[in-house]
Amino acid sequence: MSEHAILEQETIVALATASGNGAIAVIRLSGKDAIEITNQVFRGKNLLKQASHTLHFGTVRDGEEIIDEVLVSLFVGPNSYTKENVVEISTHNSKYIIERVMSLLIKKGAQAAKAGEFTLRAFLNGGMDLSQAEAVADLIASNSAASHQIAMQQMRGGFSNQLKKLRDDLIHFASLIELELDFSEEDVEFANRDQLKSLIKQINQVVSKLISSFEQGNVLKNGVPVVIAGKPNVGKSTLLNALLNEERAIVSDIAGTTRDTIEDEINIKGITFRFIDTAGIRETIDVIEAKGVERTREKMKQARLIIYLFDPTQDEVVDIEAQIAEVAVLNIPFVTIINKADLLTVEQKKHYEVLKPLYISAKEQIGVEELKDELLNQVNLSNLNTDDVLVTNIRHVEALQHTRTSLERVLNGIDNPVTSDFLAMDIRQSLYHLGEITGSVSTDDLLDNIFSKFCIGK
Repeated sequence: MSEHAILEQETIVALATASGNGAIAVIRLSGKDAIEITNQVFRGKNLLKQASHTLHFGTVRDGEEIIDEVLVSLFVGPNSYTKENVVEISTHNSKYIIERVMSLLIKKGAQAAKAGEFTLRAFLNGGMDLSQAEAVADLIASNSAASHQIAMQQMRGGFSNQLKKLRDDLIHFASLIELELDFSEEDVEFANRDQLKSLIKQINQVVSKLISSFEQGNVLKNGVPVVIAGKPNVGKSTLLNALLNEERAIVSDIAGTTRDTIEDEINIKGITFRFIDTAGIRETIDVIEAKGVERTREKMKQARLIIYLFDPTQDEVVDIEAQIAEVAVLNIPFVTIINKADLLTVEQKKHYEVLKPLYISAKEQIGVEELKDELLNQVNLSNLNTDDVLVTNIRHVEALQHTRTSLERVLNGIDNPVTSDFLAMDIRQSLYHLGEITGSVSTDDLLDNIFSKFCIGK
């Protein structure tokens, strides 16, 4: 019996709400004895005789000592999140009360839950597949409308349903190929090779589309890293402050003030952008500033988008073109910004039109909203349909890549005829890798790795 099968026999307990200021705390129990254990410390109605999905007011007591007045929510299995008996005790959010109630429940037979153990039980008991369980963690961590919508879609089975259809179609042919192995001496074919080839191509198209969606899905989940770069004193820190609408970075007329990167996030029309203000790029003999410039160049290589600022009072068109050429080598989308545009006349602006820049004044907050719109356009997210199935998990991408490799071997086996046993082996591999995503194929080590990243209580 695996460790997870053993854990399933225990009743677990954990604080389900975050610690800190707030009126209410929720303590959650799950397991066969969850209701009975709670009933031992609850004074009110007999919880063992109450219906599922009901609320009950009473007190939690240690003997005759009243610890707190509480509300108890009952969820009788299998009609619960974990498919087991679940109890949620709403107490006042006092650290002392929480510790007393938790200690009392553990004293009565409950075990302290591990990270993610409630969701692990939901998976083990068939309440959700593995990709849906991972979406629960993504939902908790979501900090924008887009990341929330994608996590909700995956948690409700959007991704899983698409994978299930692929597996079901493939399993049909796999069973026919396996049947051929039983009649290998008769040299018969039950699986039409042309139909199998057509199916594999269709599945491969869907798998490739899912793999390609990871770039956008990952951006929506984790935010778009945007580096603000340029020479010293062109207004990078002023622009960061303007975008964030707060004095986040120190602004000074002294060149080289920013020695290290400064990062912060804002939400633009449901998409999170992570802005990174960097040290000005120039040749310098100052060791600390030189280190900052080096970090700037590293951050630029890691960025999804670069905002490159120019100061028309410092830079001529030829200087700007030279700097743009350096940025273009990185092969990363970038926006050319002429800052301090409020100081330019219409005639002066004509000198820079060849660069197709965006004109702003970070200090006067001119053009900042237009810059935000341009950022959305640059990362192709302005018209993104988050109803589409998007892959956001690197584990899923790797499994899909392995699936595609196995499917390509099946196609090669059909085009360069191989025996049924080799075809069957490659199809099995494809099914295995698809199963890794949903958890129909899993190991204890894999589950431990996934659920250990969850918060305790979820």
